[in-house]
Amino acid sequence: MAEPNYSKFRLQSSSATTVVSLSLVLFMLGLVGLIVLNTKKIADHFKETIGFQLILTDAARDADISKLQKTMDAESFIKSTRFISKEDAARSLQQDLGEDFVSFIGYNPLKSSIDVRLRADYATPDSLIWIEKQLLQNKIVKEVLYPKALVSSMNENMRKLALFILSFSAILMVIALALINNTIRLSIYSKRFIIKTMQLVGATQGFIRLPFILKGIRQGIYGALVAIVLLIGLLYFAQKQMPELIVVQDVQLLAALFTIVIVLGIAIGAISTSLAVRKYLRSRTSELYY
Repeated sequence: MAEPNYSKFRLQSSSATTVVSLSLVLFMLGLVGLIVLNTKKIADHFKETIGFQLILTDAARDADISKLQKTMDAESFIKSTRFISKEDAARSLQQDLGEDFVSFIGYNPLKSSIDVRLRADYATPDSLIWIEKQLLQNKIVKEVLYPKALVSSMNENMRKLALFILSFSAILMVIALALINNTIRLSIYSKRFIIKTMQLVGATQGFIRLPFILKGIRQGIYGALVAIVLLIGLLYFAQKQMPELIVVQDVQLLAALFTIVIVLGIAIGAISTSLAVRKYLRSRTSELYY
């Protein structure tokens, strides 16, 4: 009775090891996928925090300002605008300085302005130069201010980051697939004599492969579900630590990622198992002892 129980334990242990290995690999792939899929959204989020300021002339009337703001809001490259009167600008500066500079110098030297936030696709040096030229044609716009060096630096850093993430993802994918393939091969290795025995008594290759492949698919699904739970837990923890991450989350994007994880789990389980079984189907009996 001890031998069958020991064999059953080894079988269960082998299956559990395969599922755990699959879960960890799929978790890593899912994590990389999450980073890759969100890279553009994160980049866009930061780009849209950079805007520019329109300094208006003293001759600008309320009607002219309202017309300009409505025209800008209608443009596809503008995300939002906010008018700041010279009085509001003075109050804000007084709070920052901690003293009433208007009373000290006798007048308010600040100008009315419009804060503008661009769509991410237009937050590039070339687009900003073009937009600046267009806005300066309006007679009530005196000056356009924006951080030129910061915009250039951010776009360059985003390109480098995207290239690094894609390269790292490709390397990790190859390593992960190799590791899980070896794990499944070791699991099938313990059943090599059963495979060869079934072949010798006349079972077809398809008949022999089917139960192993179905088991590989089940293990892939279990591994994917565990990986998804880990990813959800990681996202929950990350949002607790950094609440601003909620801004870049997309339910449809996450659903697509989790679907890909499940499909990858099924594909890896089925293909790796099929290849491992085929190896022993093609092996000679004498080779099984090595």
